[in-house]
Amino acid sequence: MIQLERYLFRTATSAFVSGLVVLTGVVWVTQALRQIDLITSKGQTILIFLMMTGLALPSMVAIIAPVALFAGVLYTLNKLNGDSELVVMAASGVSPARLLRPLALLSGLVFGVVAALYLQVLPWSYGAIQRLTTYVHADFIANFARPGAFSQLEAGFVFHFRERTPDGALRGVFMQDLRDPTRVMTYIAEAGKTVDRDGASYLQLSKGVLLRPQSAGDSSMVTFDDYTVDLSQFIHALSSIKRPRERSTAQLMAPTAQDLSDPALIGHIRSELLDRLASPLYAFVGGLIAFAALGEARTTRQGRGVAIGGAILAFFGLRMLGIAATTLAVGDPSAAVFVWLVPLAACLSALALVLRRLSAVRARPVQMSPA
Repeated sequence: MIQLERYLFRTATSAFVSGLVVLTGVVWVTQALRQIDLITSKGQTILIFLMMTGLALPSMVAIIAPVALFAGVLYTLNKLNGDSELVVMAASGVSPARLLRPLALLSGLVFGVVAALYLQVLPWSYGAIQRLTTYVHADFIANFARPGAFSQLEAGFVFHFRERTPDGALRGVFMQDLRDPTRVMTYIAEAGKTVDRDGASYLQLSKGVLLRPQSAGDSSMVTFDDYTVDLSQFIHALSSIKRPRERSTAQLMAPTAQDLSDPALIGHIRSELLDRLASPLYAFVGGLIAFAALGEARTTRQGRGVAIGGAILAFFGLRMLGIAATTLAVGDPSAAVFVWLVPLAACLSALALVLRRLSAVRARPVQMSPA
């Protein structure tokens, strides 16, 4: 890589990193404000708050990185044009292909990082968020639920206890799970305490009854001396079935027979897999569209506003089309073609425009000065 290419690569990388940090910071702050109730209402520590919001950073970076790359390349080329540096480069015989090389390298690096995030990091982070949510809910029951108050841990799950003893045990425990109207579960016990086993949280109830419906208009009552409730089951109804975004890429590629028996679930699995594989391509889309718009040398008298505006509309329009195609793929398998077609067609169109410009430069007659 010659010095000129290193200069372009360094300038574009600096603009990309700056944009990525600023945009991620803004989005992170807005998401963190939504999680502030972990401290105010659920009584969690600042460490739990930072862990919960920090685990969301990989998904933010994966989404924002192509946008930051597009903005960084656009800013770099606009700056070079504004300072007449591209004009000097073109007059010195520097071809558009040489200018594209360092920007293509940066796009490839961003593509690799985004692909790693989508294929490996995001499934782990989503799973970690669910495990941390389970811990927060269990910890809320153990330490922060107020005596005498009916606390709603989540929609449809009510928890109540009369008092807490000095050793941390709960007296007069009442729990009701109303999330499934056809299967209402009610627990009433004289005492209870939370315990941790193998990283999972449980509530041990003593001397109580379990009320559950048997048929229409009928219910059964089961008395018990000791009963253990797995608190993680109250996080979501399908605790034994991982949601598509929490599964590894290998698991999405090889769904189980149970997955195939559920058309709705298999549709979400297909959509999630397509999104992971196709989304990194938008790093190349952003870099090529920005270069196609401003990669040609322009004098200071030639306006660049129309080209910048057109590039912005094209990039964000294509990204919205890609998201729409991914959403349609949930119910229509044939929409998978458009998930791939949108970014690939955009890359090929922008590359064709660059190549045509390169051909025009090569075919331009050499002006000979008079003797």
